[in-house]
Amino acid sequence: MPSSPEKRNRDTTRRLLDWYDKERRDLPWRALPGMKADPYKVWLSETMLQQTTVAAVKGYFRRFTERWPDVHALAAASREEVMAAWAGLGYYARARNLHKTAIIVSRDRGGSFPDTEEGLRELPGIGPYTAAAIAAIAFARRAVVVDANIERVVARWQAISTPLPGARKKIALVMDSLTPQQRAGDFAQAMMDLGSVICSPSRRKAGVLSLPDCDVCPISSTCLGRDQHPQFYPVRKAKTPRPTRYGLALLVFDEKGQVLVETRPDKGLLGGMDIFPGTGWPDGKAAQDNYPAGPENSAGQLMEAHGGGAVLNTVVEHVFSHFRIILTIHRLDVSSGTVALNPSQRWVPLAEIDDIALPTVMRKVARSGGMLKS
Repeated sequence: MPSSPEKRNRDTTRRLLDWYDKERRDLPWRALPGMKADPYKVWLSETMLQQTTVAAVKGYFRRFTERWPDVHALAAASREEVMAAWAGLGYYARARNLHKTAIIVSRDRGGSFPDTEEGLRELPGIGPYTAAAIAAIAFARRAVVVDANIERVVARWQAISTPLPGARKKIALVMDSLTPQQRAGDFAQAMMDLGSVICSPSRRKAGVLSLPDCDVCPISSTCLGRDQHPQFYPVRKAKTPRPTRYGLALLVFDEKGQVLVETRPDKGLLGGMDIFPGTGWPDGKAAQDNYPAGPENSAGQLMEAHGGGAVLNTVVEHVFSHFRIILTIHRLDVSSGTVALNPSQRWVPLAEIDDIALPTVMRKVARSGGMLKS
């Protein structure tokens, strides 16, 4: 090991940047070596990558940038268009804030993003991590960037035994000591790449945790965790089991080949997205696990007014971050003129169902009702 913490830090930073120059991942939002990063693409990708994987984001990023190649184009889109394009990516407040920020940057800043962490954090949806990542990658600012990959690499490299989330302050301090004055953006991306392809998450198979690929790691010689069972870092508290909730989704069809959808309120689960009438589980009390049809929810109101409908021989299961939902699917055929729509509801032609802002759980419902093939 190096003779001093400072030398160990310098050696680690240099080795990682040397490795990155040779092994950097080719990602659609990254500038080519020697080229300046596009702040719009950096911001868009970092927003999409929150709580999501690179593999899941690539297709969305490509479709967004083909449709809206710059921040002015995104700002000119309707929120409904943006939400529909985002559908399936999850954490839908990100999409609402994405559109708000695009409008602000286009209208008030002439299309230029702030180039400091402080300025970036004033924009909707940009928190400490995203501000640091954009400042470092897009504007070559020295900023300390810590995402989930970096968190894992640092916890192993420093053999931090404090369980998460309590270890995060120490991890940030270690990352601060490693981040260079120059090339902070490259260094952050190098740490992300290292965590993705070499110092990867441990997976349990046959009761045994997989190991990171320490033999090819460019910073293994300075890593304290390599010989201390690196698969056990970062240390985590035991997970609380996800509760299971039960609800109902109602597919209401009319004589014109349309289906009834309603738009969720902006705040709360699936905020701003389109859903089929249901039994209140998205905004129900957390302690409740069964959400029957009743006068307080749209499914109950419709079923009471139009004869109850038919139960389809299918259920839909979906896992959210904090609970699992099991939905029984009902079908109701009505005349559109007999339905009193509330302000959140509208009829959608079946041919257009693939184009609206259906979240993943509702796409599952649509597939169960034969409206979607994929």
